[in-house]
Amino acid sequence: MKTFSDTTGRTWSIAVNVDAIKRVRDLLKEDLLDVKQILERLMVDPILLCDVIYCICKPQADMEGVSDEQFGQAMGGDSILHAKRALLGELVDFFPSAADRENLKAAIAKFDNLAQRAAELIRQRLESPSLSREIEAALGKVGDSFTNRPALSASTPAR
Repeated sequence: MKTFSDTTGRTWSIAVNVDAIKRVRDLLKEDLLDVKQILERLMVDPILLCDVIYCICKPQADMEGVSDEQFGQAMGGDSILHAKRALLGELVDFFPSAADRENLKAAIAKFDNLAQRAAELIRQRLESPSLSREIEAALGKVGDSFTNRPALSASTPAR
């Protein structure tokens, strides 16, 4: 069982087991065992991720009187990152086959690597001098469109 804390400091326990997987299926119509379909979505969609985590943590949330909305309000930033790591770690540990666990770990690592590479490429592009020139040129065109408009007629048509 892995844990994470939300933005209010509450600690949540994540245990992926048959009961939790069935609860996610029943409440969200999502199949955590269909790793090929769900893994990428969990990696890139923080709302789906938090919904899945809430379903898994629902017995604890019910005991503590925390609604779905309250849970979602307390999920942001690092809380989501830590919750994602806890969920994915538990999902890996759920599978009985060592080969399946290793393959899932490799797939998660690959997604993480691709996300880091994408973030680095975006950062490089944002810091590039050519982007600054492109933005300034675009802003110049917007400014020109306002200053080069035809003059308004001095006479106003009668109504």
